[in-house]
Amino acid sequence: MAENPAYPVGLRLTGRKVVVLGGGQVAQRRLPALIAAGADVLLVSPEATPSVEAMADAGEITWQRRPYADGDLADAWYALIATSDHDANTAASTEAERYRVWCVRSDDADQATAWTPATGHSEGVTVAVLTTNAKGRDPRHTAAIRDAVVEGLRDGTLVAPHHRTRTPGVALVGGGPGDPDLITVRGRRLLAEADVVIADRLGPRDLLAELPPHVEVIDAAKIPYGRFMAQEAINNALIEHAKQGKSVVRLKGGDPYVFGRGMEELHALAEAGIPCTVVPGISSSISVPGAAGIPVTHRGVAHEFTVVSGHVAPDDERSLVDWPSLAKLTGTLVILMGVDKIGKIAETLVAHGKSPDTPVALVQEGTTAAQRRVDATLETVAEVVQAQEVKPPAVIVIGAVVNVGPETPQ
Repeated sequence: MAENPAYPVGLRLTGRKVVVLGGGQVAQRRLPALIAAGADVLLVSPEATPSVEAMADAGEITWQRRPYADGDLADAWYALIATSDHDANTAASTEAERYRVWCVRSDDADQATAWTPATGHSEGVTVAVLTTNAKGRDPRHTAAIRDAVVEGLRDGTLVAPHHRTRTPGVALVGGGPGDPDLITVRGRRLLAEADVVIADRLGPRDLLAELPPHVEVIDAAKIPYGRFMAQEAINNALIEHAKQGKSVVRLKGGDPYVFGRGMEELHALAEAGIPCTVVPGISSSISVPGAAGIPVTHRGVAHEFTVVSGHVAPDDERSLVDWPSLAKLTGTLVILMGVDKIGKIAETLVAHGKSPDTPVALVQEGTTAAQRRVDATLETVAEVVQAQEVKPPAVIVIGAVVNVGPETPQ
């Protein structure tokens, strides 16, 4: 006779007693969700993993350091039985049956009154996957289905065509350093929901090819400026489209707040009464050196790193950078937007005490298929940049960390 499938249901555990027997790896995995659900969790176990112990120390759960005893499940709404003692688990599940407490067992699911589904979350939606046949249960298969559904919800590929979620207003989305896989999950989802995308030249261009045909893509570099400065024109384009009731994404390279004028756009939107969501991105200042085999810090080599804009030269009156102080630092110096100024930058650093032999690496088109790394020193970098025809965008790394990788390109 075929086994009846489990009946799926969502338990509302806020303020209700939940008993967890055993403080090992199973408890460590399950406790965060129970805590997030607002459950009043009682842990009964002689020992616990450091992570579980930390939850108790933080007051997130109550821990009684002893083995299971009959009566522990009285007044409980739900129980997780996960001790290493099979007899104790059997006794606890018998008690759960007696008190009509829903319980799961980590050692013998067939003797439990409930099963734990493979769960995932995406923007207010909980996905729970259960196998209908107890004898054919395969946790890996169930988890794979869960992951596929959650990923589809997150990246927008699994959205009902006539019920597409739309986020009102504007989202400032950091697209990361260039590789389309390095945008955040939230950023990719907001792109999938957008009506209009206003993109920077340095944004991850491959992401635009994934957008549905109805999405209007605007190149920020080609917005007619008229009497406005470029940034004012972009701000006005964001406001105009948002006021039309459209979901607008401002797709920026790297992170919106790292030399990206994100805060200027946020202020303009706030003044116009437009709601705005900011989605941080992976900054090229860290990710591009990492992709080229350069850690910006390394034990015994660099205890700090400094990120500097090189879009104006050290002797330019508009410069806000204290170059003499930077020359005295012993850590890593990461320069963005400085390819055409690197000669003057290197000269200034050396003039204020930096060794001419200090290693320099330039990583062009980092994280993309066109990535290349060019190495030099402060003394030679100006000549090397010209000889190797290094072009923007490129991240410049100055310091001993340039040479700590297993193989340093020549």
